[in-house]
Amino acid sequence: MNLVNGLPAHVLLVHVVVVLIPLTALALVTAALWPRAARRLGPLLPLLALLALISVPLTTHAGEWLERHVDDDALVRRHTELGDGLLPWALGLFVLAAAVWWAGRHAPAEPGQSGGRRWSALPVRIVVGVLSLAVAAGAVVDVYRIGDSGAKAAWHDAYSKTATGSKDGS
Repeated sequence: MNLVNGLPAHVLLVHVVVVLIPLTALALVTAALWPRAARRLGPLLPLLALLALISVPLTTHAGEWLERHVDDDALVRRHTELGDGLLPWALGLFVLAAAVWWAGRHAPAEPGQSGGRRWSALPVRIVVGVLSLAVAAGAVVDVYRIGDSGAKAAWHDAYSKTATGSKDGS
């Protein structure tokens, strides 16, 4: 899928990534640090992370197609290089989301209850929380950097810094 209604698919798919990666990062950190949120999110957390993960290679594939159909430019090359680095972050979000969901399923509903596995013991929760914070922050920062470089590549010579006129004639 390279074109959608005559527009490069990358231009449309990038919005999916820009929404899903930060949303997944926020949901992951919330669930990792707040077990009740993990239980309430249930399988939605890993499903959201899976959608985010799938959207990344679709978007980069469409971006590589678009790169071959625009003028060679250093800003475009930089954007492409940065875009290629998002997949490991998305994979990290998915793995941690699946781990948090799995742990939430096997943890007792309340701290004093028996049953469930001890996987949600405090040291493990701390490690998963720190990892989730680190991966979530890395993913969101990477999305920002990629988006910023893409905007610069797309718009660096495409507009005037001064108004050229208005539609109403004033």
